[in-house]
Amino acid sequence: MKITTEKMENCQLTLNIEVETSELEESLDEAYHRLVSKVSVPGFRRGKAPRAVLEQHLGKGTLLEEALERLVPQLYRQAVESEKIDAIDQPQIDIIQTDPVILEAVIPLRPVVKLGNYRELRLEPETAEVSAEDVETAIRRLQQEHGTWVPVDRPVQFNDLITLDIEADVEGKSVLKHKDMVYEMMKDLPYPLPGFAENLEGMERNKERTFSIVMPSDHRTTEFAGKECFCRAIVTEVKEMNSPELDDDFAKSAGYEDLASMREQVSENLKAKAEERNHTQFRQKVLDAVTELSDVDYPPVLLDREIHQLLEDESRSFRGDIKGLEDYLKMIGKTMEEHREELRPVAEKRVTYALVIGKVAEEERVEVDASEVDNKAGEIVRDSQDKEKMEKFLSLPQVRESIGQSLHTEKTIDRLVQIATSNDDRKTKEDE
Repeated sequence: MKITTEKMENCQLTLNIEVETSELEESLDEAYHRLVSKVSVPGFRRGKAPRAVLEQHLGKGTLLEEALERLVPQLYRQAVESEKIDAIDQPQIDIIQTDPVILEAVIPLRPVVKLGNYRELRLEPETAEVSAEDVETAIRRLQQEHGTWVPVDRPVQFNDLITLDIEADVEGKSVLKHKDMVYEMMKDLPYPLPGFAENLEGMERNKERTFSIVMPSDHRTTEFAGKECFCRAIVTEVKEMNSPELDDDFAKSAGYEDLASMREQVSENLKAKAEERNHTQFRQKVLDAVTELSDVDYPPVLLDREIHQLLEDESRSFRGDIKGLEDYLKMIGKTMEEHREELRPVAEKRVTYALVIGKVAEEERVEVDASEVDNKAGEIVRDSQDKEKMEKFLSLPQVRESIGQSLHTEKTIDRLVQIATSNDDRKTKEDE
């Protein structure tokens, strides 16, 4: 066979194979012997029809197709080995010519990651700050959690809890019809439509109000998008929050010694959450900065895999299968292909992050041993309700591998954070 190769962009290679006449003839003869014993040819006993007669009976294309079905994979493997091609997945193979037979394979190659000078990267983490206003807001939220909704006889105000009957239509088609709908009056709440709460403010009980709202331009039902929606509402009940007094008794009922200790503990909790949030955001900031310094090239098959994985993850929310997701997309007026395109930017980021992390781990010699996986699995078991069932699940090889991969990623980002916050610009891995 004659082989030619041509590098393509995005880590792909075009491989052309011209099949030698002798190779093709041998394969055609083998195909003939396989088919002749399976096909009944008029005038001949099964298995006795000459090749020319069988070709005429089936059509020469059928015999060629049978021959190439086995010959193509064989020739491809030989060519990849001969040319020392580092393929990471199965190729797309097309027969671009039949006389002579020429095969064209588009082969995905190993990704190429060129890291920038990430060891000179320096970033400053933000300090977690909690204001007095943050503390008071959290305490007011606690008051509401311990409060009760009580009926009031007055017009509707923001922060009320109301019950209403609502009908809404666009061009005569119903978009919302609900009796005894319970609704919390929150400003700028987009549910069920933007501006809905604002149009209900000031309504009196048992009095109808009509109003119109322009549907969002990105509404899930495309035929309604950007059109005027006519609404008719009757409020049947209005309730306001009756919160307990903010004093030591309230603090004790919420599990604190007194109001002062409540404020102190709430402040500490808010600061701990802010520190955790800052820590997570800083890790992402470091990873983004390292990625920005890097050049990453990879074959489209990796992106396709990631999009498929995202779809698999989404499908778990829809009866656990793709069909449920397809039904949902159909309901909101989208095709699966449109949704795949929506997922593309997310998938691109995930692929790029994974490749950068992998390359950094290689450069920094980050490793995860079995004891680390054991320790992590032990933590998960301790936090689970059914410890025996969880322990059995975590002992599965594929689950342990997944835990190891997660730890490997975490340790690699830990290393990047360590570098980014280091005061020594000349520090190298060998010096540590």
